[in-house]
Amino acid sequence: MAPKSSDSQSHLLNQSDPTTNGSIDPMFHLVRILPYSVLRAPRLRLKLPSLSLPSPMTVFSLVLLTYFMVVSGIVYDVIVEPPGIGSTQDPVTGTVRPIVFMSGRVNGQYIIEGLSSGFMFVLGGIGIVLLDLALDKNRAKSVKVSYASAGVSSIVFSYVMSMLFIRIKIPAYLR
Repeated sequence: MAPKSSDSQSHLLNQSDPTTNGSIDPMFHLVRILPYSVLRAPRLRLKLPSLSLPSPMTVFSLVLLTYFMVVSGIVYDVIVEPPGIGSTQDPVTGTVRPIVFMSGRVNGQYIIEGLSSGFMFVLGGIGIVLLDLALDKNRAKSVKVSYASAGVSSIVFSYVMSMLFIRIKIPAYLR
């Protein structure tokens, strides 16, 4: 009678596995048997740590912070190390004025430029979240109106400011 396929597979695994008793290496047997014939393993009473999932607000906060860092250009700021803010000299008076945007350079930014643009994008995203909260049926009508008006105003404000930033950055854009 032929052996079953699972018996033949386990037999093949036992032959190819060097950690079983079928090993011909004498050092393996000495190392495997000798210390444990004299020593006894301690009896540990360890408990596995119980991992609890983070709260949804913690996950949302981490995702929002990561989004802010990505759209702000933190990686660019770390690699290139641009100045925090720029400056230009007024040709008439000779005074030095601070500038926030690298006008005309699409591939470059000051640190404050990236942070302010990233904040506007995050503000627009929070506006969308507020609009979603305004659709909840279990809230009072006044709260829903407040969420909706705050959401719409933050989306409109972030859109207008982002377009202003683009027009400062690229003066001839969409004209």
